[in-house]
Amino acid sequence: MLKRLSGLDEFRARLADAPGPDLSARADAADRNRELTKPPGALGRLEDLAIWYAGWCGSPRPDIRAPQILVFAGNHGVCARGVSAFPPEVTEQMVANFRARGAAINQLAALAGARMDIHALELDRPTDDFTQGPAMSEADCLAALNAGWEAVDPGADLLVAGEMGIGNTTAAAAICHALLGGEAGDWTGRGTGVDDAGLAVKTRVVAEGVARHRDGLRDGLDGLARLGGREIAALAGAIGAARQLRIPVLLDGFICCSAALCLLRTEAAALDHALAGHESAETGHAALLRALGKKPLLALGLRLGEGSGAALAIQILRGALACHSHMATFAEAGVSTG
Repeated sequence: MLKRLSGLDEFRARLADAPGPDLSARADAADRNRELTKPPGALGRLEDLAIWYAGWCGSPRPDIRAPQILVFAGNHGVCARGVSAFPPEVTEQMVANFRARGAAINQLAALAGARMDIHALELDRPTDDFTQGPAMSEADCLAALNAGWEAVDPGADLLVAGEMGIGNTTAAAAICHALLGGEAGDWTGRGTGVDDAGLAVKTRVVAEGVARHRDGLRDGLDGLARLGGREIAALAGAIGAARQLRIPVLLDGFICCSAALCLLRTEAAALDHALAGHESAETGHAALLRALGKKPLLALGLRLGEGSGAALAIQILRGALACHSHMATFAEAGVSTG
């Protein structure tokens, strides 16, 4: 298990010093791909996915055998401003549903044969309203980062990190607006299904929060502490830990990618071990993926969160590896290369 983070500056340092892929395994995987019984490039992006995964897991013929899905839950003080169609109590109710295996993510985790862990983060103590001050103190942000940092199983060979938190699309929109610019409305969507009046309130709240904090942001971690939530910080911690352990990551939707943005705006190479599992229907996610430099594996109009889109994308990555690792080479099949 990774050593617990002692401060945000240590997390910054760990991101800066994170290991890269196994270049030898990646090169061997590329060599194998050229010898498989197919025309060059015939499997399209699946070929690139397999080579990418081989580099991060350190094997030229890999399989996914031990995927882990993490779901972090947190509550947001900004909900008092009327930004959600549902009350904060729903967060705790959904955590109970996860634990009873009744949610969509439970079904997709079972389909993938994935270990699933749920972490409820001080649901009785929401973050502060970021229009009035920082959402989290440095100590609270660090505690949430450590919750994610310590939740990653070192034996996992793929990580999906998901979330649940009424109000967290507001926090994610504020993070994107602060770190990427544009107008508040570019990033603010309907989330749990607010009506037009609710969307106007939500957009105004995002604009107010960013106006209060934008000028004081040094990097993405500052944005995370001032505008984020405990579950978003835990997502960032888990993605960062996976990089330390060289575990490939599939990013989920808008909230997960806002956490990833905080890492990218702190360290430029922080997401080299991550792919975008899908493009959600939430306003701003497509633009956020472009800012992250990530092309999604799926685009199915999902906007549930929970890690659901990334969990489904495990099957795409498994398909890439099945072809790469188990197809015959020309020599093995006795097929002429021409």
